[in-house]
Amino acid sequence: MKNNDVDVLLIGGGIMSATLGVLLHQLDPQLRICMLEKLPEIALESSDALNNAGTGHAGYCELNYTPQAADGSVAIERALAINANFETSLQLWTSWVEMGALPAPETFIRKTPHLSFVWDMDGSGENLSFLKQRYTKLQQHHLFQEMQFSDDFEQLKAWMPLMMQERDASIPMAATYVEHGADVDFGAITRALVAYLSQQSNFSLLTDTQVVDIKRSKTTASSGWKVSAKANKKQQVINAKFVFIGAGGGALPLLQKANIDESMGYGGFPVSGQWLICNNPKVIQQHFAKVYGKAAVGAPPMSVPHLDTRIIHHKPQLLFGPFAGFTTKFLKAGSKSDLVKSITADNIKAMLGVGKNNMDLTRYLIKEATQTHEQRMASLRTFLPQAKSEDWQLEQAGQRVQVIKNCEENWGKLEFGTELVSSQDGSLAALLGASPGASVSAKAMLDVLERCFASQVAQPDWRAKLKALMPAYGESLIDDADLLNRVRKHTHTVLKLF
Repeated sequence: MKNNDVDVLLIGGGIMSATLGVLLHQLDPQLRICMLEKLPEIALESSDALNNAGTGHAGYCELNYTPQAADGSVAIERALAINANFETSLQLWTSWVEMGALPAPETFIRKTPHLSFVWDMDGSGENLSFLKQRYTKLQQHHLFQEMQFSDDFEQLKAWMPLMMQERDASIPMAATYVEHGADVDFGAITRALVAYLSQQSNFSLLTDTQVVDIKRSKTTASSGWKVSAKANKKQQVINAKFVFIGAGGGALPLLQKANIDESMGYGGFPVSGQWLICNNPKVIQQHFAKVYGKAAVGAPPMSVPHLDTRIIHHKPQLLFGPFAGFTTKFLKAGSKSDLVKSITADNIKAMLGVGKNNMDLTRYLIKEATQTHEQRMASLRTFLPQAKSEDWQLEQAGQRVQVIKNCEENWGKLEFGTELVSSQDGSLAALLGASPGASVSAKAMLDVLERCFASQVAQPDWRAKLKALMPAYGESLIDDADLLNRVRKHTHTVLKLF
């Protein structure tokens, strides 16, 4: 039995833990920080390039961020918030590139146009009307002022030539276009940040190490957490003043081990994903964009169909999907018993309620999971009419656990965003959920700091450091157009997004 004392324990070796670790180190270099990862290497689960969309989620192309109400009106508030939050990530990554904590930007981020594409096979005009209204409302705001709209076939061909081949020009169709969208390798960011931390004397990384238990520990000096972990059949105990659980789909079971009052009632609904990946270089080189369409009825947000240019391991790729499926695993490298083990007396009512009230989702997942290759190719051909079956192969994508929480009206509520759960004393925090996830890692970890290190953040020293890292910190990019223009000009220049 080996005992260690640290100030900060990061559970999970993904982009959230890496981001928080670097922030805390730069705010207070004296902090003793330890990261635990149960797999042999970091960034192999949700942060790995093939396990996520690689989209810098900014609301440019994701139609699910601008829901349409029953009266036909389109709400843009969530898209504005997500765009501003992604700008926060860009500011932080820019500062880290400038100070050497991140390498050259082309190793992890590339300018890739973001498009939303819709069509009306039935001639109703509903999809085009929705997209035009979405564009009109968004483009009037300074965050989206560079967005373009067109329903002209020749313009659409210029924006996405591969997708317009063999397409019936008589079918009404339209798209919006933002040139400075981004393709992001979140795994590359994670590995670079952990490499930077590993150069610091007060940081340690333990891989192949699985958390067995999390319990409160109280001494005469301070209160914190006693985390039992196992590596190579040997168990050790780490005493931590603060614990962050950033373990992706594995965060819920770990949060349940901590047994804080604030975690009561939370459950999880796992959804798996798959990509069709092109293996024909001649096809890959003809498409350069991320093109998002409308989700099928009942589909979760992670299953909005899109055809994406990706750079994975320095190699151009073309992906379509994701296709959703159902598994009881909470992680790609998890156990089939994960879902059953997560059911407790305090969350079973919420989970039953969600199951009862989300039959569309259940039917959708069953349909997705039982599709043949040709059925998936049929979905791809709505985007790429000339797609050949032999040019595409199916690959397993990542695992996401959607948040379930108590709701008096329907017993339980299924959430598709991310949610920060923390103890009242701020000594433990966990991030649950999925979309928009890694893209807003900077804002998510700022929320952790402001909630769990509130007294330090209130000090002039910490605030000055945060302001230096993120020039818009403490101000609103949604409300201040001049501030956005100054910040965006700098970040886009450094990160080569112009």
